Amino acid sequence: MIHPATELRLINDTIGYGVVATRLIPKGTIVWILDKLDRAFAPEEIADMASVYQEILYKYCYRDNIGQYIFCWDISRYVNHSFKPNCISTAYDFDLAIKDIHPGEELTEDYGFLNVDEPFEPLPEKGSRRKVVLPDDIMRKDKQWEKSLIIAFKRFNTVEQPLRGLINPTYLAKVEAVARGEAPMDSILPSLYYRRLA
Repeated sequence: MIHPATELRLINDTIGYGVVATRLIPKGTIVWILDKLDRAFAPEEIADMASVYQEILYKYCYRDNIGQYIFCWDISRYVNHSFKPNCISTAYDFDLAIKDIHPGEELTEDYGFLNVDEPFEPLPEKGSRRKVVLPDDIMRKDKQWEKSLIIAFKRFNTVEQPLRGLINPTYLAKVEAVARGEAPMDSILPSLYYRRLA
């Protein structure tokens, strides 16, 4: 589920639609959380579907760490890529804002942690040396992303958290301990990376 202070807007004719903040979303805020309406599809399940469904799922799904395709039911599936994202996935089935996201600003994430099936070449981005999203980008970028998350978690308990009640009970005590600075944050690599068999 996407943060309630967002809406779907046409970004431009090249990019298409994106998710935009309707009011300030401060750094440290949960901007998206996996919820009970999101649906997981096994690869073989998608392979048995008609091509019209396959096209939609391959376009809008991300892959979890066991290789399932996760289809988000709401506008969160329209969050666009950036090599300089303002949202990053955690090990706890939610994404955090790693910067203040201002009204009218687009929410973005680096598709490098979404286990893309094939290399993805986004539009050129000013100030980024990366030009292609690779299926194993998380293997090289995890430490950098984790540094941003650790800083954002320091604000977790000081900002409004409208999605807090949806945190998976399995993770709740750990998330609260991390937010209080009483426990280290879990690494995103084993929690997010889908290690394909050779």
